[in-house]
Amino acid sequence: MLEELYIENLAVIEKACIRFRDAFHVFTGETGAGKSILIHGIQAVLGQRVSKDWVRTGCERACVTALFTNLSDNVLELLAEMAISCEERQITLTREIRADGGSVGRINGKTASVSALREIGTLLISIHGQHDNQILLSSEHHLQVLDEFGGDTSCLTAYQNTFRELQTVARELGKLRREEQNRRQRAMLLQKQIQEIGALQPKPGEEEELENALIQAENAERILGGLNNAAGILNGEGEDSVVELLQIAMQQLREIEDVYSGTDEPMERLRAAIIELKDIAGDLRHMADGVSLDESRAQKLRQRYHAIAQVKKQFFCDFDELLTLYESATTEMGQMQTDTARITELEEKKQALLADVTEKARALSEYREQVGNRFVSRVSEELRFLDMPNVVLTVQQEQGKLTIQGRDTVTFLISANKGELPKPISKIASGGELSRIMLALKSVIADRDSIPTLIFDEIDTGVSGKAAQKIGIKLREISRSRQVLCVTHLSQIAVMADTHYMIEKHTEDERTVTQVHLLDFDGRTEEIARIMGGDNPSALMLENAREELRRVAAE
Repeated sequence: MLEELYIENLAVIEKACIRFRDAFHVFTGETGAGKSILIHGIQAVLGQRVSKDWVRTGCERACVTALFTNLSDNVLELLAEMAISCEERQITLTREIRADGGSVGRINGKTASVSALREIGTLLISIHGQHDNQILLSSEHHLQVLDEFGGDTSCLTAYQNTFRELQTVARELGKLRREEQNRRQRAMLLQKQIQEIGALQPKPGEEEELENALIQAENAERILGGLNNAAGILNGEGEDSVVELLQIAMQQLREIEDVYSGTDEPMERLRAAIIELKDIAGDLRHMADGVSLDESRAQKLRQRYHAIAQVKKQFFCDFDELLTLYESATTEMGQMQTDTARITELEEKKQALLADVTEKARALSEYREQVGNRFVSRVSEELRFLDMPNVVLTVQQEQGKLTIQGRDTVTFLISANKGELPKPISKIASGGELSRIMLALKSVIADRDSIPTLIFDEIDTGVSGKAAQKIGIKLREISRSRQVLCVTHLSQIAVMADTHYMIEKHTEDERTVTQVHLLDFDGRTEEIARIMGGDNPSALMLENAREELRRVAAE
């Protein structure tokens, strides 16, 4: 619960320290005294939007600190997830607002983001102000209210999980279908590349080999003549061959070896040269045997070379790029076939998910119909207590297209007078009726959540008399299970409180100052009498106020 609130330099509040109990608190005061500033301060520590205009004139910053105790398990779990230490189940939330427009949040004295304050704040306090009546006036919020009342989110969660999966499949399927036309055009180009290049069946290194083979084929006679002539010169049948001449040289050295001892080495070298030259001549003749003079083979080589050149020209690439182009086209075409299969797979999955989500939407609608019946019964009971005995509340539930919230559209219809057909709340409810309807909703929904503190900012707008008294009784009843804070201008509500604060504005040194006073019995008597009859209440008004306080205390 909220145990203490400290405010410094917030608008007209210079300093205020307010302590709270686990009870029903009211704040009263004249119009403009600063009651709304108090609510702004609480909203600030809860991470709501702040304004530099809230900083007291002449000050550099405003500061609001709230102490929360007896934290629930879900708050402790959230703090653990945020790695925020917590001792004795209590934390302090602080918000500093600078005059330059900036702000700083702190949790237990350590800097924290505004979003962290907001996330924790939603588990600590629920604030209802006059603007919240827009929830009732807008049917877009009625489904949320009904689901919140229902409490069991299993049907909605199951539906939403399947619906999100359906959305994911539908998005992927839509993307593939949008790309399908481009794929068809691309497939035509790829198919042409695969056919044209595939028909050649090119192999790595083939172009270079083909060029060499074509050169040899076109110069076969010249090559053959050169090889044979070279072989004949080295080791021919005539006496002028190199081998024959070397043999003659060796013979000349043999003839002088008996008279000259230095011929052994030259003869050995000549013998090796003769062997090497004979071997070279043999290789040349073998090479000549491999040279073909077949013109038809040369023609085939020319045709192959020309065909490759034509395809290279067609696709604006060299031979190596041609091979790469064929490989990438084949791979991409295979991927397209995979995409086609994926479209078929996704279409089948989409149909299955659509059937599943439709069935879950039906189950969710049936659950909401049951919740709607309970909702009407509970809220109608609360409204009768709040002096709306003839009210007829109806939950109009219609089915439409599937959305993340299901297929239901929910509108709250009421008839506040006998004989009138129920109509949308926005068309017939007065301000006082809206306040009581919202209080009834808050009352029945409060049983479904674990938020320990409820704040009502002028819930009594447009209400008076017996209806106001009933609102006070209802707030007092709620405070028996939750801490309740209420800003009010009605005596019927103020007398019901366990703790009463008066917000008072006065002037000090030509500066407006707002102070918050905890009232004792006599102070409450005077304030309630003032609310009843204005300033300077009569003795009768004071006695009436005193009697009302005693009556409530005795109940």
